[in-house]
Amino acid sequence: MTLALLCSGQGRQDRTTFDLLAEVPAAEAVLAAATVVLGVHPVEFCRTAPDDALHANREGQILCVTRALATAAALFPEGAPADTLVAGYSVGEMAAWGVAGVWSAADTLALVDQRARAMDAAGGPDDQLAYVRGLPRAAIEDLARRFDCAIAIVNPDQLFVVGGTRPATEAFCAAALAQGAARAAPMAVRVASHTPRLAGAVAPFAAALEATPAARPTLGLMTASGARRVINPSQALAGLARQVAEAIVWADVLDALGERGVTTVLELGPGRALADMAAAVLPNADVRAVDDFRTIGGVRAWLASR
Repeated sequence: MTLALLCSGQGRQDRTTFDLLAEVPAAEAVLAAATVVLGVHPVEFCRTAPDDALHANREGQILCVTRALATAAALFPEGAPADTLVAGYSVGEMAAWGVAGVWSAADTLALVDQRARAMDAAGGPDDQLAYVRGLPRAAIEDLARRFDCAIAIVNPDQLFVVGGTRPATEAFCAAALAQGAARAAPMAVRVASHTPRLAGAVAPFAAALEATPAARPTLGLMTASGARRVINPSQALAGLARQVAEAIVWADVLDALGERGVTTVLELGPGRALADMAAAVLPNADVRAVDDFRTIGGVRAWLASR
């Protein structure tokens, strides 16, 4: 088995995000580290926070990275197999660096906090992301120019994420549907991630990355910056910082995993959007999401059977 772990981006967090982990001892250290950054235990936060807080940019990023880190700790208390590959989607790449051992959970979450704060300071109060499926990239680029939006993420199967102001992205979606898109709608992400609107966040986030000690990854860490493997983190930090204001091509990351012979894919969550994309791109791989299972024990049993 060649295993790939996929760390999800924000937008799918909900009241049940940590239900699988609430009573798992191996996850407790990560949840405690998140409590320091979030100011409240993440399980309690998801259960009681207002909807606006649950989907706020900073809180959403912290929750999603915590979920991936805690799930990896619960599944692999002694560490994942050394030949495991790990990649992350949007802020999920921060989780991937943590899962791969570049930073401790505490340092990873502190960096996510700084990343989110820099993005909030650089972006506008009504920024958001939207998605569109079923139009070619040239059409998406034309619509983005017309409505002052920008492509944020290029996914497989003509699925794109764009960013801009709320009025601009809503107008973009309406025009995309009128032009024949299969689907188009705003997302529950209130920041124009991976677009030039966040150019002002790059320098402060780069400074935070440079100031944080980084170890060589113990797993096969993939970065969306060029869809390549990270061997020396110091050489990849600049690309990680630029990602907040540059489009990422997730489709290339999935292709790169296929080229490396991945046979088993597990999305750490929340959600299973990455698993669905991986299943389409890697038809010969066995693909699941943690959220497909009722218990962490069930996920462990599935992994053991591969």
